[in-house]
Amino acid sequence: MKRFAPLAALALMTAPAAIAGDIHVGLSPEFTEELEDEYGMREADYLVEEVQEDLTRELAKAGLDIARIDVTIVDAMPNKPTFKQLGDTPGLDYGGSKSIGGMKLSATAYDAAGNTLGELTYDWYETDIRNAGISTWQDAKRASDKFARKFVKQLSAGSPSGS
Repeated sequence: MKRFAPLAALALMTAPAAIAGDIHVGLSPEFTEELEDEYGMREADYLVEEVQEDLTRELAKAGLDIARIDVTIVDAMPNKPTFKQLGDTPGLDYGGSKSIGGMKLSATAYDAAGNTLGELTYDWYETDIRNAGISTWQDAKRASDKFARKFVKQLSAGSPSGS
């Protein structure tokens, strides 16, 4: 599988540059407080990066060139204890702990003139503990992926150059 990596990289380099000019991902004040108090601020970096990567990937696949997208992570719940939670609660078992997780996001896309191209508020949380993710933010990652697909599909439908 690794031998295909150079081929994939070449395909990405030769693909038309059709990604958002600027994808800004921020946190709601409530979620920021929750991160500070319960999960730890280091978790924000992982979630922000995941949302940016998912949107960038989906925009490139759709061939859309969006000037700016502002995303707010409104809420997120982990499947496993975070580093801060493990440090704050002696005896908490990372391997034995499992919960349903997910994420709620809100986004607005803008063209180069600053006009709104589309808006979406989306949330997805696992509903069955048997399907809960096995890593700390796996369900939040699923939510980010679903959000990116839905938002780009919505933007493509409203764009004359969208697929």
